[in-house]
Amino acid sequence: MYNSGCGRRGRRASRPANQIPVLKSYLPILVFAGLGLVVGTAFAMLNHAIGPKRPKRPTAASVRQAEPYESGIPVEAVRGFRFGVSFYLVAMLFILFDIEVVFLYPVGVILRRASSVFVLGELITFVVLLLVAFVYVWRKGALDWR
Repeated sequence: MYNSGCGRRGRRASRPANQIPVLKSYLPILVFAGLGLVVGTAFAMLNHAIGPKRPKRPTAASVRQAEPYESGIPVEAVRGFRFGVSFYLVAMLFILFDIEVVFLYPVGVILRRASSVFVLGELITFVVLLLVAFVYVWRKGALDWR
């Protein structure tokens, strides 16, 4: 039957036992976000209150400290200055192996639930291939910094 809202007052519609209100399910997220904002704001204000102050007029030390520091690379860019190829090679190898290791995470998550020798075999094959590639790169001298 259609309930038009007339009739008994004060009676609430019953909710199934497994259904929780939407606001209650988002409450931990809101509390965590609020706590993050409060802690972040407190640290920023504390840093502003007790952190180092800028001198009223620049000193020799403050000018030197304001310059960028690049581990051994000159601050002034020279027009013909180029990075060595080995720098790019090591960076690309790092990215390659880093991304391949990220693929191990989902396998680790499902390994207990899978309870399969096939999944374990795939994991061992993947790790062996990673080690073979690493040894190959190492033997070729790609990891030697020249």
